[in-house]
Amino acid sequence: MNSGTTAGTNLDTVRRHNLSTVLGMVHREGPLARSALTHSTGLNRSTIGALVAELVDLGLVREREPETSNRVGRPSPVIAADGRVVALAVNPEVDAVTVGVVGLDAHVHRRVRYPTGHVPTAREAAAIASAVIDGLRPELTAASRVVGIGVAVPGLVREEDGVVRLAPHLEWAEEPFAAELAEATGYPVVAANDASLGANAERLFGAGQGAADLVYVNGGASGIGAGVIVGGRPLTGISGYAGELGHTLVNSAGVRCHCGAIGCLETEVSQRALLRVLGLASADPDELSRALGTAVAAGDPAVLAEVDRQLGFLATALRNATNVFDPERIVLGGFLGALHELAPERLPELVASQALAASAETLTITRAALGSDILMIGAAELAFAPLLASPSAP
Repeated sequence: MNSGTTAGTNLDTVRRHNLSTVLGMVHREGPLARSALTHSTGLNRSTIGALVAELVDLGLVREREPETSNRVGRPSPVIAADGRVVALAVNPEVDAVTVGVVGLDAHVHRRVRYPTGHVPTAREAAAIASAVIDGLRPELTAASRVVGIGVAVPGLVREEDGVVRLAPHLEWAEEPFAAELAEATGYPVVAANDASLGANAERLFGAGQGAADLVYVNGGASGIGAGVIVGGRPLTGISGYAGELGHTLVNSAGVRCHCGAIGCLETEVSQRALLRVLGLASADPDELSRALGTAVAAGDPAVLAEVDRQLGFLATALRNATNVFDPERIVLGGFLGALHELAPERLPELVASQALAASAETLTITRAALGSDILMIGAAELAFAPLLASPSAP
């Protein structure tokens, strides 16, 4: 009897693992032919058929006939993640709270940016996010399932419970934001550092695809953060605080940072300084990118000087990242991506001239591919993680 119980348990464990593998593949790679799943997993056709049927019954994938093909033989059905299964994403910043609805197919259905006009407290941000989600509930009724909320926070977030230990620009410290948002909305909430989530999103769906070792650096209204992928795995540190490149030293004669140190990267490279030379009070990443492009094309001397100054300090930080992590790729998001695009050859030249030659020789620096959706997709991945790990769990 004990032997039979063990065998049954092992078979169930294998089945659950295989369900997770198949769902993860169609989630990350998009619609796949059933034959491709058979080839990639090494499982036989009948096993893949049974796994797909179970995922269809669970409402997690859809199966459809393929497009017309000239190939000989019966075409293989196509399996796709069901976009009606959604996660909510929340990103609090110094000037707005953004809420998104993201499907299991990695499609951003909605993104609502709610300007605050001031730096919101944690309680205010939770209330704003809850109100926006309430406004989205008529749309959410069309979803077959809402798995929960992922939060991208511009600061240090304790991995185990979502407490924001420190978000300097938001002026938050020891804030149980995830718990407050869960209480306000009734959904399970998981929170993590925004740049770490952005790194994962770009690795899975954007400019970081195929790179096992990359550094993602994001610049926004709330400063500069970074996420590091090493050997295909996020580098989190013992408590989830790793990757704070925004607080690395780039100017020993600089000014004091929110964190208390002198000359941090984000004191020298900032969205606020760019907005000031452009004569803008505020702008989302896309608006800022367009404004910078227009000003540089027009030869505005103040803008050109500020862009060159910021690229110089950014190169110092990226040199350090290159020497320490030896990445294959550095991906720049937010206004940092816009800076890089203004002169795509300038930053690689600056980094290569300063970094160890062996580390820099194979390095690629590129702009993030997911644009304004990046933190929505990254935060949603956080909420989808339990489902992807155990699709058949209740």
